[in-house]
Amino acid sequence: MLMETSEIAPAETAGIAPGAPIVHGTNVGKTFAGGSVVALEGATFDIAKGEFVSLVGPSGCGKSTLLRLISGLIDLSSGQMSVHGDPVKGPRTDVGMMFQKATLLEWRTAIENVLLPTELNGTITAKDKRHAAELLELVGLKDFMFSYPSQLSGGMQQRVALARLLQTGADVLLLDEPFGALDEFTREHLNVELMRIVAEFGATTIFVTHNITEAIFLADRVGVMTPRPGRLAAMVPVNFPRPRELSLQTTPEFNVLVEQVRNTLGSH
Repeated sequence: MLMETSEIAPAETAGIAPGAPIVHGTNVGKTFAGGSVVALEGATFDIAKGEFVSLVGPSGCGKSTLLRLISGLIDLSSGQMSVHGDPVKGPRTDVGMMFQKATLLEWRTAIENVLLPTELNGTITAKDKRHAAELLELVGLKDFMFSYPSQLSGGMQQRVALARLLQTGADVLLLDEPFGALDEFTREHLNVELMRIVAEFGATTIFVTHNITEAIFLADRVGVMTPRPGRLAAMVPVNFPRPRELSLQTTPEFNVLVEQVRNTLGSH
């Protein structure tokens, strides 16, 4: 039986999750072009251990910028950001990021691509190789470990990229529209697989998407962002039990939540 959905939290309290936060931001802001372009401002949020948060909003609202700030790939213009209680001052080994394109090295096999983070950090051991093989099996590519990217479909390449992300050992996963370029059938299948894998690893996950249905299906909470300058307008609780099946998306309760998120987006 489905649990009832909760009311949308107001912007002032929207970002606060129960329990000790793993990712924390206070009045986070980012400007570009010498301060003339405000990409993000005033974002305050807490994300708890093991929580899955989706971010939705129009193009240019700062969703990807927020991920890059959390990852330490770019610097804050204002506010404070911390992961595991430590201020973010640059790229971190406990935070991993996955992009819309798989960005695999064409001259390396699937398992060689998965092993790339380990190779960059030092010598690859037999244990590392076993772990990479286990990850490829986990994402359903046991029979394609020695295939090259040109021999894999787009969905399979993204599975390799996900295995590579997990190989880093990061417990905070940032995913920037990782399935946006895939067909709907493949995308839905990978969403189910992603939920299963994230649950198995207990990872704290932030997932950027333009797709409201995808955002709700995956998340414990959906962060709704406004047009630029991007603000975190609300955090919508998603109280459906896990594991979830695709049939959830056809239920009246799910569609009510879709409308709540859509109306929140439309009101800003």
